[in-house]
Amino acid sequence: MNHVKDLLKAGKTAIGTTSSAAGDSRFLANSGFDFLLFDTQHSTDDIKGLARAVAGTRGTSAAPIVRVGDLRPDQICYALDIGAKGIVVPMVNTPAEATDMVKWCRYPFEGVRSSAGMRGEWGEFKSYREYMDAVNEQLLIVPMIETQEALDAIDDILAVAGIDVLLVGPSDLSINIDVPLDYTNPKYHAALDKIGAACQKAGVAAGMFFVPPGIEPAVLVEKGFRFFTLRWAGWATEGIRNGLASVR
Repeated sequence: MNHVKDLLKAGKTAIGTTSSAAGDSRFLANSGFDFLLFDTQHSTDDIKGLARAVAGTRGTSAAPIVRVGDLRPDQICYALDIGAKGIVVPMVNTPAEATDMVKWCRYPFEGVRSSAGMRGEWGEFKSYREYMDAVNEQLLIVPMIETQEALDAIDDILAVAGIDVLLVGPSDLSINIDVPLDYTNPKYHAALDKIGAACQKAGVAAGMFFVPPGIEPAVLVEKGFRFFTLRWAGWATEGIRNGLASVR
């Protein structure tokens, strides 16, 4: 029901890319990515406007994940109602905020999510209770760690039941620990080491919203990171050029 969740539970790495309301989500979902991440925080997309793009992932193994703009129950509800199989919330700084996020993502009695009816992409179920329990189990819950406050509280945040991935916002983290966009700074790498180690200890996957310039993905893997969004345009361009060259 959720390929990304299965990968992470097996200790493997999940690789996705970003998409948008105007992007070709069907093409990307069939390209081998494990997930597509739709951003409504730093883009012109609004959540309900993503409904068609999210629907374009149906029948593929790429899970649609939506980053909402803020920790609010209405935004989380809108994203879930359009078919998101994962929720990303920025700037989760305390265990209380992480608890609220999990609560607003899940149906009763593990949470307080409002019901909008059964969605077919989760499978077929004998009862509505069975459906709700399956979605509660399979939904990917991804708070973002982006501040010194969150770093200081990381163990308590990770102790909140239900978190699947703790996702680094690379630029905001660098700014908030006072090494703005200096991704090779030892202080920045010490923060990443702390996040990777804490996540491994808690059994939660560490993730990066994007791979920062100057850092190779292999370095992040060594630090314990297992969830990445990667840019795809360069790969697509190379593939098109190779295809044209073979014809010419």
